[in-house]
Amino acid sequence: TFFFSDFLFLPPSQYKFRDLTIEEVKNVNKTYPNFSFSMNTYTFKDGSQKDLLNFSGTVPVKYGNAYNIPIRLWILDSHPFAPPICFLKPTVNMGISVGKHVDAHGRIYLPYLQNWSHPKSTIIGLIKEMIAKFEEELPLYSLSSSDAPSPSELLSYIAKITEGETDMKSKSKIGEVKNKGCFNKITVVGAGDLGIACVLAVAAKGAADKVVLLDPSEGAAKGGTMDLEIFALPNVEISKDFSASADSKVVVLTVNSLGNAQTYLDVIQSNVDLFRGIIPAISHYSQNAVLLVASHPVEVMTYVSWKLSAFPKSRVIGVGANLDTERFQYILTNLLKAQVLAKDAWIIGEQGEDKVPSWTSCNLVANQKEAMAARNSREKVANRAMEVLKGKGQRSWSVGLSVADLTDSILKDKRKVHSVSTLAKGCCNINSEVFLSLPCILGTNGVIEMVKLEEDPLVQEKLQSSAGSIHDLQQQLKL
Repeated sequence: TFFFSDFLFLPPSQYKFRDLTIEEVKNVNKTYPNFSFSMNTYTFKDGSQKDLLNFSGTVPVKYGNAYNIPIRLWILDSHPFAPPICFLKPTVNMGISVGKHVDAHGRIYLPYLQNWSHPKSTIIGLIKEMIAKFEEELPLYSLSSSDAPSPSELLSYIAKITEGETDMKSKSKIGEVKNKGCFNKITVVGAGDLGIACVLAVAAKGAADKVVLLDPSEGAAKGGTMDLEIFALPNVEISKDFSASADSKVVVLTVNSLGNAQTYLDVIQSNVDLFRGIIPAISHYSQNAVLLVASHPVEVMTYVSWKLSAFPKSRVIGVGANLDTERFQYILTNLLKAQVLAKDAWIIGEQGEDKVPSWTSCNLVANQKEAMAARNSREKVANRAMEVLKGKGQRSWSVGLSVADLTDSILKDKRKVHSVSTLAKGCCNINSEVFLSLPCILGTNGVIEMVKLEEDPLVQEKLQSSAGSIHDLQQQLKL
């Protein structure tokens, strides 16, 4: 059992804002005296562990009769500037009813948590919203010893709302209206220039029935977001609530941290910290989505998204070298008049200076001498194309067009080949878990198959070098 006096003597390094946290705990204890407090080890998704203050108890919920819903809240060491991690704590005769605010593991997701901001956000306020949401949709139901329904009123209610359901939409009238007739839904996370460019490009492409722009940032609406609201586009919704992303087929991540980081590693770590607050909520509301990462650096942030979401590797991809490849093929075809070469040409590897041209086949000639001459000629043309490509840059609107191209292939199950960031382990003798751009066939479930590249020792060497530097960087990050 935990006593306030015990908490007072914890090392200051464990809870950075100890006095504020103590004050919060006292308020909770005063309002909910049935809660018990303790210090226990919490295991994060990446396997890391930390001793954290937590409290368990029941909150009163009314649905016809009164029910006591058992919960457990873990208080992070940066509290009150970070929200608690919240779970249901069902007894052995209770089952979890997966819904809008609860996943299969009992983790609780609420708008209050996503919009947490000290000092306006408090644990008492969080519990009040939790009660309100649970009164709309009960999170637990009764089980008999044989895992069969018991005849309680609670079970009767659960049976009514779950009978014949195939997804979450029918559990919520609001969700039902929101998703009516919406088959292909895309959510873009981040309302900066890139996020808005993606929304406009996707809307113009016409592949999606609905596009949600999710702006998780604090403060008033940015200029671009406000303009989207003013000149309302059909089928475009703007929201700060993660629940608006529910049932998306594709979720595009464009957010980048704008913190005061001093080093490149600090910048990336800042992005990782940002994703830790986004990916779990996104993967909860759209459990079958394809995550398409456009945040920087794309290889690392795609890896981070894969780890935090626990999605299969096929459903987590980065925009990678798709834009560079499309430009490369265009230059070969239209500027250098090398149309035969263009269809097999790809830009692969790491975004930036370390990207390399490659080919998926070499069926030009059978004779070895002629083949060597043809290869040399091809390399000269590729070098000229790469020189032209260098001056193009990647502006927000051009990346937005690339994102629209990728989402179109996914939503329409086109089975088209794109050069995208995918898990490269096992390719080109790469043994580490890193994401690199490689030609992949894309469909409804993301990457269907990786297209085999022509064997080229120099290309393989460059890919292995990129993989090594990316892996070293990832090892320094705290997930």
